[in-house]
Amino acid sequence: MSEPAFAHGSTGRLTAHDLGRFRGETLFDRLGRAVCEAGCLPRKELYEAWEMARRVRRVCRGGRVVDLGGGHGLLAQVMLLLDDTSPSALVVDAVLPASHAVLQAAIAAAWPRLSGRVGFAEQRSEDVALSAEDLVVSCHACGALSDGVLDRAIGARARVAVLPCCHDHARGDAGDLAGWMPADLAIDATRAARLRHEGYRVWTKTIPAEVTPRNRLLIGVPADQGAAAPDATSARRPS
Repeated sequence: MSEPAFAHGSTGRLTAHDLGRFRGETLFDRLGRAVCEAGCLPRKELYEAWEMARRVRRVCRGGRVVDLGGGHGLLAQVMLLLDDTSPSALVVDAVLPASHAVLQAAIAAAWPRLSGRVGFAEQRSEDVALSAEDLVVSCHACGALSDGVLDRAIGARARVAVLPCCHDHARGDAGDLAGWMPADLAIDATRAARLRHEGYRVWTKTIPAEVTPRNRLLIGVPADQGAAAPDATSARRPS
C-alpha cells in the first residue's frame, strides 16, 4: 500500500516524526526542521506562513514587521528570515498560544541572529502603536479582523498584507458586488477597492489552494512609498 499523501493543508502538528520530510539544505527545509523540533505547530501554518511571506517580500522589504493576530508568530519570523533588512518583528494577539515561546526558541536556535529581534505582545490589535515605516501583516485574519488590520494600516499609512478567511457574509462589506460573484470574493474585492481609494497601490495574489482554499492575498503600499520591482524573485535572504 502506498504512503498517504503529505497534505500541506492538514491541521495535524508537525513533530520529530516528520523531520525526514525536510532533508534538504534550502531555507524552507531548515525552517521545516525547526518547526518539527518545536512540535507545536499545525502543518498548514508552516505552509501558509511560507507561501504568504515569499509573496509579500517580493513587494515589500525592510521596516518593522507587525503581525496582528499572529498566534505562534511564525509568519513574522519567516519575514525576517527572507529579508534581514527588517530590524525587528512584533507579534500581537489577544491570547498568545502557550507554546509560542517553544517555537521561537527552536527558530532562534537555528538562526541565532533572530535572538532579541522578535517580540510578543498579548493585547488587542487596536492598541498597538504603528508608524508609516511598519509592514503590517496578518495570515488568515478571521472575519472582521481583516478589516481591522486594514483600518490600522491605513490610519498609520503603513504597508499591509492580509490573507483573509472566515468571511462574515452578514456584516462584511461586499460593495454591492454579491450579485455578480461569490460573497467571499465580493468582500475581498471591496477591500482591495478600499485600499485603492485610500491612495494605495494594490497587489492581488493567491497562495496554493492545496494549502488553503481561502487563499487570496491582498497587499497594499501607499502610492508615495516605494515597493520592490514586480518581477523581483527574492528579498535579501541570508542563510
